[in-house]
Amino acid sequence: MDTDCLFCRIADGKIPATIVFSNDEFVAFRDINPQAPTHILVIPRKHIASILELDPADESLAGRLLRTAAAIARAEKIADRGFRLVVNCNREGGQTVFHLHVHLVGGRPMTWPPG
Repeated sequence: MDTDCLFCRIADGKIPATIVFSNDEFVAFRDINPQAPTHILVIPRKHIASILELDPADESLAGRLLRTAAAIARAEKIADRGFRLVVNCNREGGQTVFHLHVHLVGGRPMTWPPG
């Protein structure tokens, strides 16, 4: 855990959030500035600053992160209609919290290009 990291502190229960899923490896919570009716952030408990910081030992964690997001989409009942997973990387990529996270966005039609 990085004690200066907002998401580490949420995962550790030190900052309140609306948690929708939690296990030993991941935490998922509702975004405080939702961009769709369903907007959930799925994070690993392990502090990894960005997707660029994943190392070979994290390959299975990355796969489980995506599978966890898909399971949450099913639980939120947006899987059949469709949803979007977004991973922002670095400032120009839109990353504002430097802890790897997946945005699970759905509940409305998504357009392209996104940004």
